[in-house]
Amino acid sequence: QVQLVESGGGLVQPGGSLRLSCAASGSIVTINGMGWYSQAPGKERELVATITSGGSTKYADSVKGRFTISRDNAKNTVYLQMNSLKPEDTAVYYCVAVIVTYYSTREVWGQGTLVTVAS
Repeated sequence: QVQLVESGGGLVQPGGSLRLSCAASGSIVTINGMGWYSQAPGKERELVATITSGGSTKYADSVKGRFTISRDNAKNTVYLQMNSLKPEDTAVYYCVAVIVTYYSTREVWGQGTLVTVAS
């Protein structure tokens, strides 16, 4: 069974930084694209950033220049470095990965980690 486990969320003051991690485990052959989504209270889940297996990245306009997505393929882990945090960044952050096993290729989601930006 394949799963993603996120960590690194918490309470931070405006202007502060957090680093989220998401580690994949299980019978993994390889991982294709990985990414982070956020869901603020009362809003739909939306894309924050994605990264391909080759390291190409894309960001939502709202986080460009403040957030950085990266991955460690040897550790099957994706990271989200969040700097200059704003109250509007408050949300549950979910990681997602397209994981290839010997039996299937499927999109797997983490359980989410809460980020609260408040003074």
